[in-house]
Amino acid sequence: MKKFIGGLVVVGLALSGTVGLAPAAEEGHNAAEPTHFPILKPREESWSFAGPFGTYDKAQLQRGLKVYKEVCSACHSMDLVAFRTLEHLGYSEEQVKAFAAEYTVQDGPNADGEMFDRPGIPSDHFPSPFPNVEAAAAANAGAAPPDMSLLAKARGVERGFPRFIFDIFTQYAEAGPDYIHSLLTGYDEQPPEGMQIPEGTHFNPYFIAGKSLAMAKPLSDDQVTYDDGAPQTVDQYARDVSAFLMWAAEPHMEERKRMGFRVMVFLVIFAGLVYATKRRVWSAVAH
Repeated sequence: MKKFIGGLVVVGLALSGTVGLAPAAEEGHNAAEPTHFPILKPREESWSFAGPFGTYDKAQLQRGLKVYKEVCSACHSMDLVAFRTLEHLGYSEEQVKAFAAEYTVQDGPNADGEMFDRPGIPSDHFPSPFPNVEAAAAANAGAAPPDMSLLAKARGVERGFPRFIFDIFTQYAEAGPDYIHSLLTGYDEQPPEGMQIPEGTHFNPYFIAGKSLAMAKPLSDDQVTYDDGAPQTVDQYARDVSAFLMWAAEPHMEERKRMGFRVMVFLVIFAGLVYATKRRVWSAVAH
C-alpha cells in the first residue's frame, strides 16, 4: 500500500505542475533534448460528455469514483465536492449515507472547546488525508498534493491555431480529461535515443512541465476490482477516473447544455418572429 501511496503523491504533483518535479535544464544543448513541453500533445479521446449534446455515463462515473476512493484519496482531497452530490451518479440516499460514513471527519468545537472526530454525513465534503497544507507538504517532499475538485477544468494543453477555431464550433472542453488520461497512460513510452533522463525520474512525453517526473507508473492492471465487468486495465482506470474528475469539476454540465440548447432554439424563433414582424410592418411602406 505504501508503494501506491508514494506514487499517488507524485500523481497529484504531476497533475498540478508543481515546481520541483521537472528536472533542471542541463548545461549545453543536446539535439535529443526537447525544447517545449509536453513533448507529445495529449491524445484526443472519445468521451460521452463531449459536444453540445454530451452526457455523463453514470456507470463510468461510479467506476471513476471507485478508483478515486481506493487509490487517489490516500493523498488527494476534493474539498469542493459534497458526499450528497453522489446521488447524481445514481446512488440512493442510503448508499450515500453509508459511503460518507466510511470517512472520518473532524468537527467541533464541542462543549469543552475541543475538536473531535466523527463519521462523515452526506452534507460533508471529501476530507483531506492530511490535517493541513503544511503537513501534506512535509509528507510529500515539500509540495502538497493538489485538491482534485477542479483538476479536470484547471489542467489542459493549449491546442493552438487553427484548432481552437474549430473547438468553438465543436464545443471542445475535454482538454483536462484528455491530459489526465494521456499522462496516466503515458509511462510505457520510451524516450528518444540520446535523451538523458535524470536518475530517480520517469519519462512521460505528456507531462506538461518537463520530460520526466518523479512519479512512477501509478496504475497497474487489476489494481481496482470492478463489479460491472468493465476491463480492469490501466487504460480503463485512467479513462474512468478522468471522467469522474470532469464530473467533479462540472457536475451541472448536462443542465447547462440543456439550457443552452433551449436558449438557442428560443433565439432562432425570436429572430424569425422579429424578421416576420419587420416584413409586415414595412410591407405597405413605399421604398
